[in-house]
Amino acid sequence: QKNSCMLPEDLKNFYLMTDGFQMTWSVKTDDTPMPLGSMVINSVSKLCRLGGSSMYTLPNAPTLADLEDDTDEEGNGDKPEKPHFDSRSLIFELDPCNGNGKVCLVYKHTKPVVSPDTEIWFLDRALYWHFLTKTFTAYYRLLITHLGLPQWQYAFTSYGVSPQAKQWFNMYKPITINTALLSEEADSFVNKLDPNKVFKSKNKTPVIKKKPPSQPAGSQKSHMSMTSSKTSSLAGNSSRKRDSQI
Repeated sequence: QKNSCMLPEDLKNFYLMTDGFQMTWSVKTDDTPMPLGSMVINSVSKLCRLGGSSMYTLPNAPTLADLEDDTDEEGNGDKPEKPHFDSRSLIFELDPCNGNGKVCLVYKHTKPVVSPDTEIWFLDRALYWHFLTKTFTAYYRLLITHLGLPQWQYAFTSYGVSPQAKQWFNMYKPITINTALLSEEADSFVNKLDPNKVFKSKNKTPVIKKKPPSQPAGSQKSHMSMTSSKTSSLAGNSSRKRDSQI
């Protein structure tokens, strides 16, 4: 009612469920937790409008509308029209991005009445606009998908994320930060495992029992001579016993 505009249906349903959202997560370095990820959706009370007040408290201080430059619209081609800080647009802050910029809910058509169509844009620290999504639901999915990593919104700008943030992306979201490489080399992230080699049946070789080595001929002859002498001696003894009995 204050700004004479209606919230988009998906954002209104979100605020009916919860008045804002904030989730942070940390990593441990040398057993010391360090804050890293941050996912924020401002509450209704913090859904402040941008461009309506002066940047300074001095009289006749410049406003964001004074920084409007229509030359930025030239040569955009098929790109969506950028928001304006003056009365042509209504801009509300959804996420302060820890000082790295602002994610904004933008009403781009306000005359003669405010259009219910909204878009989500990212305003960087140099006050340049970068389009993110057409709906809040799509932006919310992006927020969750990028895990709230530092400066993740800059992945949708022409100059990308900083080298420090890129290290975190390589650790937690490597495919997201290497989208150009993924499009150029389709097989770069494909598992090249050959199932025929992994699941190849292994035929067990039968275990052949070794036969004891054959004895040499000389030893066999001596063994035979010994057994024959034993049998002859046994025969002589038995004949002697029979003689003594008779």
